[in-house]
Parts: sequence; C-alpha cells; structure tokens
Amino acid sequence: MELKQVSKRIFIIGTLVIWTIKFIIRPMHWFDDPARFFLGIAPNLFGSFLVPFAAYWFFSGKNFFVARVFRIQSMYDLRLVCLMGFGMLIINEYLQLIPFFGRTFDYNDIVFSSIGLVASHFVFGKIQSRKKRDYQIEAN
Repeated sequence: MELKQVSKRIFIIGTLVIWTIKFIIRPMHWFDDPARFFLGIAPNLFGSFLVPFAAYWFFSGKNFFVARVFRIQSMYDLRLVCLMGFGMLIINEYLQLIPFFGRTFDYNDIVFSSIGLVASHFVFGKIQSRKKRDYQIEAN
C-alpha cells in the first residue's frame, strides 16, 4: 500500500478517535482524575500526531502554492511541516487567552501537542523511509 493511502487511513481513524473522545466519552464524566486528565489532553496529543499524515494525504501530488509549502518528500520537508504545525499550535493556544473565543488556555495542551508532533515526526519518518526503500527495491 502506498504512503498516501496509509496516511489517509491513519488520519481518518485518528480523527474518528478524537471525535469519539471529545463528543462521546468526555461529556459522560465517567472517569476519575487521571483518566479525566488524559481525556483532556488526548485530542491535542492525537491531533498533533496527525499533522504530517494529513499534510501528506492532502498535498502529495498537488502543485499549487500551499501544496508546495506542505509537501513532504524528504526528512527536511517533514521537519519543516512539523515546525510549522508547532507554530500553529502555539498561536492557536495563545489565541484562547482572548475571552471572545470562549475557550481556555492550558500549558498542558502545548506540552502534549509538542509530544504528539515529535512522535509523529519519528513515526511518519520511519514509515516514509521504509516505503521509499521498498519502492527502490521494487524498481531494481
């Protein structure tokens, strides 16, 4: 299976997990403090983990400006996408300080989003290098 299909499946499954946590599990208030804390940070952790997979799925094979910025063809591109994702998550979190949006600022969201981005950098990089190696073996 090619990397675009793998990225698509991981992104869709991850999105469904995030929606399940946010809209079904968390509102039921069944859990005590350690689990409640994890359920609070899980959407940020999983959402930031999905950044390179979403970028690859949405922008590979495209040639417009945004696709050229977020295209992941090398480890440098992957690092750049993850750094831009980190910048966007910092901006998003600090925008929550504005009372107009009705959301709450939390440093834990930044910490666990960063952990998710670092993990996704290593996981996506490993999958991408494996797929490239398999493709090169196939071509020879």
